[in-house]
Amino acid sequence: MWISRRKAGRASAAARVAVAAATVAILAAACSSGAPGSEDSADGDSSAAAGGGGDVSITFLPKNLGNPYFDTSSKGGKAAVEEIGGEFKEVGPTEATPDAQVSFINTLTQQKVSAIVLSANDPSALCSSLDEAKAAGIKVVTFDSDVDAECRDLFVNQATAEGIAKAQVDLISEQIGDAGEIAVLSATANATNQNAWIDMMKTDLAANHPNITLVDVVYGDDDDQTSFDKTAALLQSHPDLKGIVSPTTVGIAAAARYLQTSDFKGKVKLTGLGTPNDMRDYVKDGTVDAFALWNPEDLGYLSAFAANALVDGTITGKEGDTFTAGKLGEYTVGPDATVLLGEPYVFNADNIDDFDF
Repeated sequence: MWISRRKAGRASAAARVAVAAATVAILAAACSSGAPGSEDSADGDSSAAAGGGGDVSITFLPKNLGNPYFDTSSKGGKAAVEEIGGEFKEVGPTEATPDAQVSFINTLTQQKVSAIVLSANDPSALCSSLDEAKAAGIKVVTFDSDVDAECRDLFVNQATAEGIAKAQVDLISEQIGDAGEIAVLSATANATNQNAWIDMMKTDLAANHPNITLVDVVYGDDDDQTSFDKTAALLQSHPDLKGIVSPTTVGIAAAARYLQTSDFKGKVKLTGLGTPNDMRDYVKDGTVDAFALWNPEDLGYLSAFAANALVDGTITGKEGDTFTAGKLGEYTVGPDATVLLGEPYVFNADNIDDFDF
């Protein structure tokens, strides 16, 4: 296991990136539902009960199915629900759109699940359906990508927006010599986490890196081929481009795949947020120098325990509430009903083989 919230002995050789203390509402993909866009029915293998099927039913609703990042976070969520002794389900659309998520929320409300753990594709578009879920007594926890605070009970934040933005700016600045043109390859245009990070990157660049110019922000919609094509278009549109920042695990892997076999390999630097398993080959062959992330498995694990704490009444979402999240230890609810997982890490050729997710 990669990140441990409080146990000093579990930090690996990966370099820590400093994160700001303040928590902000920011917000990042599942299998089974009778709603449109699912690949399996709600009774399929991916929705099998975990740990003996207790009274608590916790359903994960990521941005989209088939995303390695969310496969990993759901793995952590399932492990936590097994420890709790409840029922784990995972449902979601094949495409990362808010409209597609609404139908799943409505179905889960009708099924009267205990809690929905959601990574939102839009901060506001899901609120009406989430309000109905809450009115039906369902606890709503967002993770990775938040909704408006009044639309959920708790947000489990992977790291502060300031810290994530700074990590990526610091990485690209170091890699391009703190001067030149860069672009951002983001996920969807409405993703709250992506937009928060990009806004803070712009602020950081203007204040601390006057010789770096952000020339473009494009959106790959968290789709591999779209992100691949957007990378090609960026390099054609901006011949002087020195770096690309992709704050999305799908985007950075697709961009790396393009660069790996192009004339731009080693000339245009790429960084952002990725998973070690997706990025290992690109780091080892020099396509990518370094990138950052937290452990999505721990994020899903913490989110499931937070949902259970709401269901059993251990917490209400009030600032100062505390609960224990299994092996990760004790957590405290902060302002705006937010719980912070921890700090992002930087992965490079020296440490990437220490991790497996």
